[in-house]
Amino acid sequence: MKLTLISFLLTTLFYFSGPTAGIHYFIPKSQANFDSTLITIPFNVKFSQVSEAYVNEKKPKIDSFYNKFINSPYYSGSFLVAKNGRIIYEDYKGFSNAKTGKKIDANTAIHLASVSKVLTATAILKLVQEDNLMLDQKVTDWIPKFPYKKTTIRTLLNHRSGLPHYSNFPGIMKKAWNRKKVLTNRDILDLMIKQKFKPVFADNTRFDYCNTNYIILALIIERATGQNYRDAMQTLIFKPLGMNNTFVFNYETDKDTVCKSYRASTIFPWDQYDNLYGDKNIYATPRDLVKFDLATYSSDFIKPELLQEAYYGYSATHVAKPIKDYGLGMRMRFLPPNGEKMVYHNGWWHGNNTSFVPVKKDTVTVICLGNRYSNRPYATLSMVSSLFYKKKTEIETPVPTELEMGE
Repeated sequence: MKLTLISFLLTTLFYFSGPTAGIHYFIPKSQANFDSTLITIPFNVKFSQVSEAYVNEKKPKIDSFYNKFINSPYYSGSFLVAKNGRIIYEDYKGFSNAKTGKKIDANTAIHLASVSKVLTATAILKLVQEDNLMLDQKVTDWIPKFPYKKTTIRTLLNHRSGLPHYSNFPGIMKKAWNRKKVLTNRDILDLMIKQKFKPVFADNTRFDYCNTNYIILALIIERATGQNYRDAMQTLIFKPLGMNNTFVFNYETDKDTVCKSYRASTIFPWDQYDNLYGDKNIYATPRDLVKFDLATYSSDFIKPELLQEAYYGYSATHVAKPIKDYGLGMRMRFLPPNGEKMVYHNGWWHGNNTSFVPVKKDTVTVICLGNRYSNRPYATLSMVSSLFYKKKTEIETPVPTELEMGE
């Protein structure tokens, strides 16, 4: 009995004084225990303990949805649902490298595709919080030769800049375009300065989702921090949150070791856009993304009023009952019947299809990362809307359009 008591006291002391001490749970003494499925962060944030009744109510519904609409012979990747940092449901399947037989597990970092924009935008907001830059600052304040003089950091973040899409540069330049050159962010900037491509529209007049915006934001992060984007993201976000399996892809050194993406059984080849970052090229695990989401509830990581800028819609304010909108690095949908707002971001790059859905009102995080070309990860939004936003006992059936080609 004495040994059991001593063991309990030592465990409790470690838990509340160790590296996870910044996250607090109001746990009744009779239920206090160390839960290995509890994800924590070294920032001050308070959550209630997740009840077994909650887990027992949600888990079978999640399982039913996952196995019906996501888990299939065509799907490879990772799926996780957590509340207050406690993992309610997770599954890993498929291969990070089918040739070597290396399987996907909880430590396998998968290409986030455009979910990377959420992290890039947060890095910008962190720099605003530290008074290193301002949201309505002109891009030319940081990049004097930038040819679009009215563009601001805010209109880059919310895709209202009207900048031309870098994927359209080859069609504009035609024979002058070098299809063999692997481009860097600096190359994109230099082309914009030299060619002075015509903007799609005047700054801040409408919305146009454009990866070029986040290429430029990554360059601004580099100039504001004095670090390359890869190191700056480690300094601003990954290391402080203990996101130990998250990194920015290095084209020169990581091609052979990163998780591969597939179409059917064929590995997607690298192309000339695979060295660009800010809009994509962050690799992470679902557990690391839970850490990121947990941190958004802590004012020690980011101020609530600043975070709300990310969740404010900039492009549907003229619509009485909008269906969707975009904030600062975050998408949103307004769900019927009452227009309740769901924030999220999806991604697609090569064979990677991803979905990140933080359910802010319920402190729930839902993540699906796929590395085999399929739209199944996007069904995650239907699961979230039916399980966490609508008062229903049965899961609604999503109607995804299959992208499972080549099978």
